[in-house]
Amino acid sequence: MSDKDPQLLHLVFGGELENPAEARFKNIQELDVVGIFPNYALAEKAWKAKAQQTVDNAHMRYFIVHLHRFLDPDGDGRF
Repeated sequence: MSDKDPQLLHLVFGGELENPAEARFKNIQELDVVGIFPNYALAEKAWKAKAQQTVDNAHMRYFIVHLHRFLDPDGDGRF
């Protein structure tokens, strides 16, 4: 990745849900912030690893957030 490549930042985080059918966390203070990654491929790899570690808990969920869409909602490269 060169300095000229766009930074398509992605956040991976998760936690225990109140109900597996809804994205409402049981305790926000206990969210697991896995990290911020420079592209989707690395974020997905981290997400899969965390999801696999918690596969036995149906209430645990991990998510990938496309931070670059929040930073540049118009997608024109200008902030």
